[in-house]
Amino acid sequence: DAARTREGLAEGTVDIVIGTHAVLAKGVRFASLGLLVIDEEQHFGVGHKERLKEMRSEVHVLTLTATPIPRTLQLSLTGVRDLSIIGTPPVDRLAIRTYVSEFDSLTLREALLREHYRGGQSFYVVPRIADLPEIEAFLRDHVPEVRFIVAHGQMAAGELDDRMNAFYDGKYDVLLATSIVESGLDIPTANTMIVHRADMFGLAQLYQIRGRVGRAKTRAYCFLTTRPRVRLTPAADKRLRLLGSLDSLGAGFSLAAQDLDLRGAGNLLGEEQSGHIKEVGYELYQAMLEETIAKLRAGQLEAPLDDDGQWAPQINLGVPVMIPAAYVPDLDTRLGLYRRLARLTTKTELEGFAAELIDRFGALPREVNSLMLVVRIKAMCKRACIARMDAGPKGATVQFHLDKFPNPAGLVEFLTAERGMAKIVGNKVVVRRDWGTEADKIKGAFGIARDLAEKVRDEAAKRKA
Repeated sequence: DAARTREGLAEGTVDIVIGTHAVLAKGVRFASLGLLVIDEEQHFGVGHKERLKEMRSEVHVLTLTATPIPRTLQLSLTGVRDLSIIGTPPVDRLAIRTYVSEFDSLTLREALLREHYRGGQSFYVVPRIADLPEIEAFLRDHVPEVRFIVAHGQMAAGELDDRMNAFYDGKYDVLLATSIVESGLDIPTANTMIVHRADMFGLAQLYQIRGRVGRAKTRAYCFLTTRPRVRLTPAADKRLRLLGSLDSLGAGFSLAAQDLDLRGAGNLLGEEQSGHIKEVGYELYQAMLEETIAKLRAGQLEAPLDDDGQWAPQINLGVPVMIPAAYVPDLDTRLGLYRRLARLTTKTELEGFAAELIDRFGALPREVNSLMLVVRIKAMCKRACIARMDAGPKGATVQFHLDKFPNPAGLVEFLTAERGMAKIVGNKVVVRRDWGTEADKIKGAFGIARDLAEKVRDEAAKRKA
């Protein structure tokens, strides 16, 4: 059958193929691939998705997921991909009640028996196969009234299938399993979920596991348990608190946005699907994305936008510049503030923006103060035709846009006024300074940009005259 299907795809006699990762094999050829639909997108790697797009350059791609991978969500938020949200739950669907607590045998016994006596079934999910014997002993000793069956990924396919079907047919009250149940199961009678050692699961993974219950009109319950008297890591604690608070229907997108904030957006140029932007910085990262997206949409990928003024200076002062999550907790709000800040150019606009931040969120942290100053320096560098400025404790280097300065005579005047503390090295101007503090460095960098901007302004005034 597989051979006939591959042959039909190559010849074009098969219109629609439904498959797993097997359709990604290099031996599979498509006569005219036009539409690719990826369900449960969070289970696919970047290499998988790019392999399908390589088969044909103009393929339309539709990805379906309740919890987008951070990289995928970032691609949508930045405009690389279009985004559509289905926020309407099925008719009569009820939100799942979620509880986060330490492992307590009495609480879990009560939860399992309540589901049992109302004629329902339960899931008990553990993070590792090694945890199964412990929970089997708990169920035998503390909840002997229920019948349970075990399932995990190391079982033979036939045996696993038989066990899952037996649970689906109602022959057992509890399915004790690993995370293999996180997707693809739809059992309307199963409406209680217990997760053992929930701190060992990821945020999106917990959301998917919780989604195995509450798939009918019956109220469902999810218990996320942790080890007694063991302190969680800050990241795990934040994950569990967040999931406990997001118990409304259709919360998947909000959770994915929080996951993006927790894990980072990954690498849009590589295969990392999560990870924070460490080297580039958010402001430059967003600018690079916006410029490339604009080129792609205009069909001018090879044509630089620099010639018509759509370039932005790169500023590297070696100081932290950002809006911390502790200052503005909501991700969407932070992204909106970054976008607004990127459009500000004058001192008055920046002062008004700072006043608004203080009014809404309190006193500005050092990182935000530095960010505001860098935006001022960036605006001044644009006026001075400075494409890049790097500053350290012993001075700064300046590189002009297209390696040209509009006022060569003015540049000579600038170098002369520096009395040997500035010189041209290659295509850069090197200015020596001895800045003792970060504040001195930021102030000094602004002064260099301002002095060069004045030379550009003088030249422009001469030409007008």
